[in-house]
Amino acid sequence: MLRNEFQQSLEGDAPPVDCGPEIIALWLISKRHWQEAHDLIDATPGRDAAWIHALLHRMEGDKPNADYWYARAGRSRPDQTIGQELEALLEYFLD
Repeated sequence: MLRNEFQQSLEGDAPPVDCGPEIIALWLISKRHWQEAHDLIDATPGRDAAWIHALLHRMEGDKPNADYWYARAGRSRPDQTIGQELEALLEYFLD
């Protein structure tokens, strides 16, 4: 999915179709549906999902849990703001 398509999809009420759970979770985060994003990503295996999971716990202010998920993702907690990290995730997942 292209970044501009993702941005346009945020105007709607439902996430884009034919996307993986990581992109849907990022869409939910962008729409401020934290719990739905967490529920989805919690059931998604892999390092990429763990990175999103870490961001969600960082957003929540749960540093120990965030650090656990960063380790699962093979990453250290970034020195970026939450907004900058969300941008990095969008760049990573979107064409």
